[in-house]
Amino acid sequence: MRLAIGCDHVALDLKKEIIEYVESLGHEIEDLGPFTDERTDYPIYGQKVAKAVANKEYDRGILICGTGVGISIAANKVKGIRAVCCSEPYSAKLSRQHNDSNILAFGARVIGPELAKMIVKEWLDAEYEGGRHQRRVDMLAEIEAEGQDLEAYLKDVKINC
Repeated sequence: MRLAIGCDHVALDLKKEIIEYVESLGHEIEDLGPFTDERTDYPIYGQKVAKAVANKEYDRGILICGTGVGISIAANKVKGIRAVCCSEPYSAKLSRQHNDSNILAFGARVIGPELAKMIVKEWLDAEYEGGRHQRRVDMLAEIEAEGQDLEAYLKDVKINC
């Protein structure tokens, strides 16, 4: 699998550990920055990784900031991105299985390196199940497309909630 990773200045050390860990699992991972501890803004790297994933340059992405929240919000502004902010492995796994998440985010000030590795492993190993979950992922795409009203969408496609 090919992954992109980005962070803000707070998360440089954890990013380096995650890069090494992902490579040890046999995946390719490209660091999209930043490369120094000079203060920077998380939306820059959230968008950079998200655009690269949305454009299919990478299969998935990993983002890290202080809490993981801000950088995941930035990534979710990019069409086609389903970024999830996780602080434990179970949610990371289910975000892949049920929501087809394509970006994982977490916080360097919230979790330590070993927990981060467990979260990454669960997320990388999990596969999207499709099936009953696909209709909800499709609904997310409808909202994203044009702010589609979901009640109208459901009537159009005749899906019962």
